[in-house]
Amino acid sequence: MKAIKTLVAVAIATLASTAAHADINIGISLALTGPGSGLGIPMQNQFKLFPKTIAGEKVNLIILDDATDPGKGAANARRFVTEDKVDMIIGSCITSVAAAMSDIASEAGTVQLAASPVGLPPGKDKWVFRLPQSNTVMGHAVVEHMKKQGVKTIGFLGYTDAYGEQWLKEIAPLLDKAGIKIVATERFARNDTSVTPQALKINAANPDAVLIVASGSGAAMPHMAMVDRGFKGKIYQTHAAATQDLMRVGGKAVEGAYVVSGPAVIAEQLPDSHPSKKVAIDFVQKYEAAVGAGLRNQFAGHAYDAQITLEKVIPVALKKAKPGTPEFRAAIRDAMETMGRTIFSHGVMNWTAADHWGYTLETGVMLKVVDGKFKVE
Repeated sequence: MKAIKTLVAVAIATLASTAAHADINIGISLALTGPGSGLGIPMQNQFKLFPKTIAGEKVNLIILDDATDPGKGAANARRFVTEDKVDMIIGSCITSVAAAMSDIASEAGTVQLAASPVGLPPGKDKWVFRLPQSNTVMGHAVVEHMKKQGVKTIGFLGYTDAYGEQWLKEIAPLLDKAGIKIVATERFARNDTSVTPQALKINAANPDAVLIVASGSGAAMPHMAMVDRGFKGKIYQTHAAATQDLMRVGGKAVEGAYVVSGPAVIAEQLPDSHPSKKVAIDFVQKYEAAVGAGLRNQFAGHAYDAQITLEKVIPVALKKAKPGTPEFRAAIRDAMETMGRTIFSHGVMNWTAADHWGYTLETGVMLKVVDGKFKVE
């Protein structure tokens, strides 16, 4: 009888140990094909460097291609929560895709760590946190730079989707406050191969500068169109264009472009006093050792920051619940809202229950394309 009791005790202990060490599953939806692939592929490259375990627990990354398509992103999110039973969703790197995923993540009570600046109505982002800086934060840096450059009028040339709409909505009051007038507003679709009519209309308005709101390699086409149409003013790009694809595709046409970015892509140029310098350099060195020199990327930096987030919040969540449970997913959200000041490669993050954006107005860094490289302004 004593032996049987001992065997039962061992079996119970074994089951308890197994339950305590359930795998942590993370579903990741990225644009690995389509117009947004210049953002998604670098993130995938960084995720290949992700640790196999966190806080002693095995971490499984389930990476799916959303093909830059909101419908596909929503299908990926549905699979994550119904089939894979993930503890967190990361993605998408495309704003419209991330927006399509958000309702599914919220319904499932699963944190979505968006890799794009997705805007949601008040109260709709209880489960959504953003890795990129808000358009207001980055727009602040752009407008401050325009003021210093003496810009009084601008043309707006942006995507027709959520990313373009949010930028226009959030930068308009900043421009108005600075006394800078939008004299032309033109839009284009991500899959358009020409914006010649839009470029001609903006040229006719003769603004001092143009703000192009596009992403990855897609940001080069409208820039080249403005140059080809003879525009001589200043051309600004958003943080979604802070990739080598801008120069690779745009070549000499994008020389002199102003691009707002997080600090990650120009790590070595940061002053020693910058809080993110050490972390940003660590990201750049590890990423470029894996994929090649000079290939650092804003969105790969977001993937690096996702790792920092998980390494900080998972140990906290594990104290409250087991992976694979609703309680664990809720504990992850609570830990993110209370994780406090955290140094990212892209700046200082401080998510709270009232703020799932987290970055301050000082985050944005203005860059200029000089000899095919980004230089801090």
